[in-house]
Amino acid sequence: MTPITEVEGRRVALSNLEKVLYPETGFTKGELLHYYATIADAMLPHLRDRAVSFLRYPDGPEGQVFFTKNVPPGTPDWVMTAEVPRSEGPARMVVVQDLASLVWAANLVTEFHTHQWLVQAPDVADRLVFDLDPGAPATIVECCEVALWLRERLAADGIEAYAKTAGSKGLHLLAAVRGGSPEEASAYAKGLAVEAERAMPGLVVHRMTKSLRPGKVFVDWSQNAGRKTTAAPYTVRARGVPMVSAPVGWEEVEGCRGAGELEFSAEDVVGRVREYGDLMGPLLDAGRAAELPRT
Repeated sequence: MTPITEVEGRRVALSNLEKVLYPETGFTKGELLHYYATIADAMLPHLRDRAVSFLRYPDGPEGQVFFTKNVPPGTPDWVMTAEVPRSEGPARMVVVQDLASLVWAANLVTEFHTHQWLVQAPDVADRLVFDLDPGAPATIVECCEVALWLRERLAADGIEAYAKTAGSKGLHLLAAVRGGSPEEASAYAKGLAVEAERAMPGLVVHRMTKSLRPGKVFVDWSQNAGRKTTAAPYTVRARGVPMVSAPVGWEEVEGCRGAGELEFSAEDVVGRVREYGDLMGPLLDAGRAAELPRT
């Protein structure tokens, strides 16, 4: 029998709470749901008013993993959905606005991915994102070096960047922007990735070509495109262990010296939020968003 729990007045069906999703650590589905319920106050503002794509892994990261953009069958009518533009025509996607919707979505066992625009204005970029992905033998250490260069370069244009771990090997930089389209944000981000490669040719590559990437950091600017999504802050990743895409302070980025640093489990992140609050909180302050420079 599927247990029903009440979350803020909504009845949410939960299933297979004892199922071990991460065999390496014994982390169960019940623990995953508990993590999201505990972290909700920090996570929800980063999801609110954004269409959510789900990377689902119901049998754990070693089982079948599949991407869902459309509203899943059986979605309760109290979960907000929005029509969003797609190249093949408009589609309807989930928008996670509240704790009950977050718990319902977490029960699907998913990574949460969001666009860099709000559903009210899909043609306006309100986020700028860089995904720094190290090609072995490069590690998070090299990503941090590139992140610090990008932080300074963005600051020169009046843009304040914030960092989070990818929850795997790399680092994500996010900034709040206004006054541009996703196409313009992509063009600006690409320009900075090219600049970074010019400034650090031994360290940075701005093209995805696999043969160029060993020992370098791929600065992926392409996630600024209107159709693309990026792992949301605080999402647990479908990796061997339950690592989280966790906001980090710039002093942590500056102090990173080893490949195993800046790796945070679900348990770590709950403690970090208790201690530091949401390190990406300023991203949510619309008054701090910078005008997107024209390229």
